[in-house]
Amino acid sequence: MHQLIRERPLATLVTMSSPGLNANHIPMHLVAAPAPFGTLRGHVARSNPVWHDFQAGVEALAIFHGPDAYITPSWYATKKETGKVVPTWNYAVAHAYGTLRVIDDASWIRAQLEALTAHNEKRLPEPWAVSDAPREFTEKLIGAIVGIEIVITRLSGKWKISQNQPPQNQAGVIEGLVNSGIADAGAMAALIKIGQGGRKITTL
Repeated sequence: MHQLIRERPLATLVTMSSPGLNANHIPMHLVAAPAPFGTLRGHVARSNPVWHDFQAGVEALAIFHGPDAYITPSWYATKKETGKVVPTWNYAVAHAYGTLRVIDDASWIRAQLEALTAHNEKRLPEPWAVSDAPREFTEKLIGAIVGIEIVITRLSGKWKISQNQPPQNQAGVIEGLVNSGIADAGAMAALIKIGQGGRKITTL
């Protein structure tokens, strides 16, 4: 689940606000401490009401979406044998729970921006760093945002990756995905292969 969060850091953050449930889409950086679940850190614009219109002490939920793909029954070998097949949707998700904390501190926000940027730039051939921009420019931008943090108290995940299908159907799904050109198809095919290898997916 930590790996999924690090690879797909754009979270759907669900909080309880005065009008009711509120959803924001915010990139979050996962810090390993404290054990066992870690901490999520991010930032929002001051104009975003999420940082001041939320119920303190009420659990927030950050949803991280992994690869997903439509699975046609035409890929199943058993379609020709019995015809008893139906479409489905494969996906992987992680749900992180905890209370939301607001941090209005320029030094903390700069450190969070640097950590988040470094994490997302590390795979690029010429990684950009916050320090590459003029200091006065970044200081002005930092003044327009507010930090948020969630110490994760509960973490759950679900991987629906054709593990309920017999090996011949799994092989057909992998082949179908690889040849489909569908977004995320390659990543989903890789997850199915992991499942075929017997790796256990747990829910905490």
